[in-house]
Amino acid sequence: MSVATIPVTTREIQLASRPAGRPVPENFRLAESLLPELQDGQVMVRNLFMSVDPYMRGRMNDVKSYSAPFALDKALDGGAVGEVIASRSERHQEGDVVVHALGWREYAVVDAAAATPARTDLAPASAFLGALGMTGLTAYAGLLKVAEFKAGDAVFVSGAAGAVGSLVGQIAKAMGASRVIGSAGTPAKVARLLELGFDAAFDYHDGPVLEQLQKAAGSAGIDVYFDNVGGEHLEAALATLNVGGRVAMCGAIAQYNSTEPTPAPHNLMLAIGKQLTLRGFLVGGQRQHSAEFAERMAGWLADGTVRYDETIVDGLENAPQAFMDLLDGANTGKMLVRLWRLSGS
Repeated sequence: MSVATIPVTTREIQLASRPAGRPVPENFRLAESLLPELQDGQVMVRNLFMSVDPYMRGRMNDVKSYSAPFALDKALDGGAVGEVIASRSERHQEGDVVVHALGWREYAVVDAAAATPARTDLAPASAFLGALGMTGLTAYAGLLKVAEFKAGDAVFVSGAAGAVGSLVGQIAKAMGASRVIGSAGTPAKVARLLELGFDAAFDYHDGPVLEQLQKAAGSAGIDVYFDNVGGEHLEAALATLNVGGRVAMCGAIAQYNSTEPTPAPHNLMLAIGKQLTLRGFLVGGQRQHSAEFAERMAGWLADGTVRYDETIVDGLENAPQAFMDLLDGANTGKMLVRLWRLSGS
């Protein structure tokens, strides 16, 4: 792209107000802002895809947490993959595809050191926000490092048709799980889990989670629970886990829009007698496993051991609705917003 065609403004999605409970369209604003002038050590990126993720709901609240809250009347941020259209860095050249953290806008000026190359010769650009990105690392490290999965374990995954959960189940099968069980929110998602190699799956709307989980697990019980949901699912898992069972606490999407305090599992005391390990984690604390993960996942994708789904919404203006739909479980696999297509494609 020539200097004459480099944009000076970008469209972006700003946080117009903080949600009370479930986010609504009025909490967001489509705006245009000036791009900062490109400095030494920076690149300008035309974003191809941006990610919407459940954790972003917590950042919309003005409360102290592990990640700073979004600022009112400013652009939101999050994972994005895009094409470098101008560079003042030796790290990245024009035409390179990179992953960075300034999503929710069409163009971004990014410190080159904060942009990671996306090997589009290995997989499409969008995969680097999903199976080959932080989503994949979350699934891999959460199962193998946090929950300390070992061959022969029986695994239960909640939110199993989502971006992380669907990968967790497939990784567990690839690593020798004796049985993998998933829960999801529609019959179509249940069917998809079975296609992906889950041994059993159920729709949590069909009855109490505990009854359905124990039917799927049988007398063998479960050894590992990968928790994306919290609430009733966590309580059911505690009742079904074997002695020495492990829980990787990744998310609690059932509670993200709650306006009242949510009760802890009523059977938490089971963790004592069963000698359970419940361990919360953030993917940021698992980056030391990135190289190991990338090598294994690239191999699994190449030979078809692991497959991934994407739900793609077109247009920056539709990003808020994509995010709200994500919280309602409208996605299968990774929810992405497509902003531009790669040059030449």
